[in-house]
Amino acid sequence: MFCPAAIKPSEWVPARWPWTDTRSLELLSGTPVNCLLLRRATAEFTAAAAARGIVTLAVVLPGEDANQALAAKVDGVVFEGDFPTALPALPVPAVELAPRYKMKLGGGPGAITGTYQGVWPGIAMDEGTSKHAGPTSSVWIDTNTGFLRAVRAFGEASVWLANRPPEKSVASTARYLQAIAEAAISGARWVIAFDDDLTARLARREEGALGTWRKMTALLTYFEGHPEWRAMRENGLLAVVQDPNKGGLLSGGMLDMIAVKHTPVRPIAGARLSAESLKGATMAVNIEGDALTPEQKEVLRSFTRSGGTLLNGPPGWKDPTPPAGKITLDKEELERLNDMWKDVNNLIGRRNMGVRLFNVASTLSNYLVSPDGKSAVVHLLNYSDYPVESITMHYLGSFSHATLISPEGAAKTLEVYKTEEGWGVDIDRLAVCATIRLEQ
Repeated sequence: MFCPAAIKPSEWVPARWPWTDTRSLELLSGTPVNCLLLRRATAEFTAAAAARGIVTLAVVLPGEDANQALAAKVDGVVFEGDFPTALPALPVPAVELAPRYKMKLGGGPGAITGTYQGVWPGIAMDEGTSKHAGPTSSVWIDTNTGFLRAVRAFGEASVWLANRPPEKSVASTARYLQAIAEAAISGARWVIAFDDDLTARLARREEGALGTWRKMTALLTYFEGHPEWRAMRENGLLAVVQDPNKGGLLSGGMLDMIAVKHTPVRPIAGARLSAESLKGATMAVNIEGDALTPEQKEVLRSFTRSGGTLLNGPPGWKDPTPPAGKITLDKEELERLNDMWKDVNNLIGRRNMGVRLFNVASTLSNYLVSPDGKSAVVHLLNYSDYPVESITMHYLGSFSHATLISPEGAAKTLEVYKTEEGWGVDIDRLAVCATIRLEQ
């Protein structure tokens, strides 16, 4: 009999599974998906899944009896929603998909922290047609990356983002790939979910739907084939000190503003602020303001005494604490944060904070470094519906070897050339996503 302990929770690759017929499990053959979230489970289905080495988790909503869900002999339970009371103890593993404001942060490597709340990624639109710019004056991208990185900065738990495609809409293949990739480049996992149209077409095994599914699972295979990336942490010379329980839990905040400007940033949770966490940084933005403890404030004072540049929030600044159900900034909060953003943008200027990218208006990136500092990766994710060409990247450090890795083909060695500040490489074409691996 399959034992769910054979697959560690940190290795679960989850998907919401809308079917209970055992034939649907054929869709998982040759894919990295090994964990299914089920609203309606049967003992026959869970046994068939177990025979394939697949973990089954029953999804329990507020007001439902979790013990009844165990009758189908699932391997665990997912509590999804805003539960008003403490969750019951169960004899099987349990995962919480909570509202953002109730997420359990700071867990260890074996834990899973998750939420069902997320924005649907893509280039923002005005009146459904035209692209618009955000406070940064760049093309604004609706993204969960800043939020995910803030959560990761608070602990080592695996992070699940379980938002669904927008209701009463049909998501394109590109949007599904962007949802998978933006979670992955931030060290998290998107819980695969299908819109009603794709669900129905997959059930009929339509070739177009199967093509979308193959592309989705190929992208999952790409990221799951590099577990070392998930062990890396954000790099760069700019640090942002922010409490994930406050503005860090909101999308569209400071971390996203910096990301849209293609500036590497390392988020630091206030509780984890130390000289070690600031090591290598030359600039720091303190969004915590007066909320820091005297010991934490002394860490920042020592940072400035050693030559670092510090930007504190304006007098009276308070990072907004999101109320129940809220995941984005409202207009008033955005305007207040925009005032602080102007100071941050002036501080950064056109400096190379670790990596500079050119010709990447429709992309986001993430610069990660290995624990020993001997290698790094730069993830690139294209949010437009067409490929981006002629990308240039300038980077600092002693990395003399660069390799382009992508889901579409074999790794390609890039020519590294000298620039005024460091080194540069050129990328001919970016479809959806790619990774530049840097090595000494």
